[in-house]
Amino acid sequence: MPSRKFADGEVVMGRWPGSVLYYEVQVTSYDDVAHLYTVKYKDGTELALKESDIRSQSSFKHRKSQSSSSSPSRRSNTRSRSRSRSPGRPAKGRRRSASQSREHKDDKKKAIQETSLALPVFVLFKPSENNTKRYNGEPESTEKNDTSCIILEQKLKPDLEIKRVLEQYSLRPRKDDKKKEEIYSEKKTFVAVKPIEKVPRRTKELEFGGRIGTFMLILLLPATVFYLLLLCKQDDPSLLNFPPLPALESLWDGRVFGVFLLWFFLQAVFYLLPIGKVVEGLPLSSGRKLEYRINGFYAFLLTAAAIGILLYFQFELHYLYDHFMQFAVAAAVFSLALSIYLYIRSLKAPEEELAPSGNSGYFIYDFFTGHELNPRIGSFDLKYFCELRPGLIGWVVINLAMLLAEMKIHNLSVPSLSMILVNSFQFLYVVDALWNEEAVLTTMDITHDGFGFMLAFGDLVWVPFVYSLQAFYLVGHPTTVTWPVAVAITVLNCIGYYIFRSANSQKNNFRRNPADPKLANLKFIPTATGKGLLVTGWWGFVRHPNYLGDIIMALAWSLPCGFNHILPYFYVIYFICLLVHREARDEHHCKQKYGLAWERYCQRVPYRIFPYIY
Repeated sequence: MPSRKFADGEVVMGRWPGSVLYYEVQVTSYDDVAHLYTVKYKDGTELALKESDIRSQSSFKHRKSQSSSSSPSRRSNTRSRSRSRSPGRPAKGRRRSASQSREHKDDKKKAIQETSLALPVFVLFKPSENNTKRYNGEPESTEKNDTSCIILEQKLKPDLEIKRVLEQYSLRPRKDDKKKEEIYSEKKTFVAVKPIEKVPRRTKELEFGGRIGTFMLILLLPATVFYLLLLCKQDDPSLLNFPPLPALESLWDGRVFGVFLLWFFLQAVFYLLPIGKVVEGLPLSSGRKLEYRINGFYAFLLTAAAIGILLYFQFELHYLYDHFMQFAVAAAVFSLALSIYLYIRSLKAPEEELAPSGNSGYFIYDFFTGHELNPRIGSFDLKYFCELRPGLIGWVVINLAMLLAEMKIHNLSVPSLSMILVNSFQFLYVVDALWNEEAVLTTMDITHDGFGFMLAFGDLVWVPFVYSLQAFYLVGHPTTVTWPVAVAITVLNCIGYYIFRSANSQKNNFRRNPADPKLANLKFIPTATGKGLLVTGWWGFVRHPNYLGDIIMALAWSLPCGFNHILPYFYVIYFICLLVHREARDEHHCKQKYGLAWERYCQRVPYRIFPYIY
């Protein structure tokens, strides 16, 4: 890994984010993980800058000396030319002196022009309070003493500044042009080395309790799933009523495992179909962008057609309910085998393709969090496929199987209102995720987390078998819901869905195209990475409004189960804990990535998930 170029305390020239202007700054610290320098301007402003946005003072001073020295050399050349035109003609001394005086004035004018063109490097590179402008339409009084969010492009017109710099270059002699080429050649050499800086280093800060914590999670996550499913089968599903353990041989069924494999590979076939558009993901650390085919909604429609055909030919779909535990065991075994394969293949992956969060060097930790960021077999992206297809679509199929099982077991001609509400709410959630499939490419699961046991087990086991807990509970514990209560629960779910979808849409559209005219009303804080932090809309209300919508929807999914037992609300409790943990991860990640801009954002938006509470 390349070492840092500038030391702490060194005075250098730093480019102001979003402009072509350089100011005199002092280096205060360096972040080894984000590769950003924290610098302090003369007016006290602190920003995090990339190394490419910092230049040494010597390069600017060298330019100034060249610009100022060019004027005397031109005057001497002018005088020599003047004398060479009239050798041995003393009678015309007055003309010569007049000519020399005119040339002397011209030379003075040229010197002044050259000096004025060289001055912006030093005069404009001094930030002051006078440079404070209105930001995002806010009054000056609210931003007077804070220059970290100033937008200089429109007020100082960087395009004109570039033009002036080019004019300055055109006035320099060839010696200066040669040195200018040397400067740019040095810059090109630096740019060529730049991708090496982005190679992921060892993961220093371990999450989930480190090696011991991840080892315990590998054991506890499957145990939690099996415990919840066994509890739902009890007449009294109280958390303290520990269910009897079934015989081990009853947990495994080869036919069930075959059905699961058939389901998995059927979804893989749908994924490979050449339908749907192909889009690029966010840039990787190497600068490369992977391509993804967006056809999850088409896969859902094909799956619905296949299920409809099975039902037409009298296939008993409640077979899923009768062998629910065996299906959960089959999915857990398959996810474990997949995780082992992912870790073995990651040992041969190039270092730049490893996940920044799963490259600790510890086997258990990297196995759990995922060692490789985007494992692919040809163009088949394993992580992206498992993120939405087998588990998420399987969740809807399981809910449908529970609905049919309820009708058969309780001899109902139509499903109960409670079951209809649960199926409808969760069906909407899944369809929304598949319809907006492209949005998943900007999530931390795709851009930051590796593909290991955590995501493999979560996508293939936790999502379909725990998220369907309410429907599974209602089969054995029917609950009556009146129509007014059903309407109130529906309104609550719609509120949560609206917050969730509108917040995610704002974020995804802004990340894809910040210059979209539809987003002109949104204000943001610029960062040294070139991205902006939204401070209006839902993201100016709380820092994670999408999590707020998720929690409201989770509550609406559980309310149709009544209040006789807390088991149906396990999903709500788990979801709150999960989102609080992910929010803490997001906070730490964003603080490292955006530096002081994130601190300012936190001051602007103090509440994390729950307004006025947390």
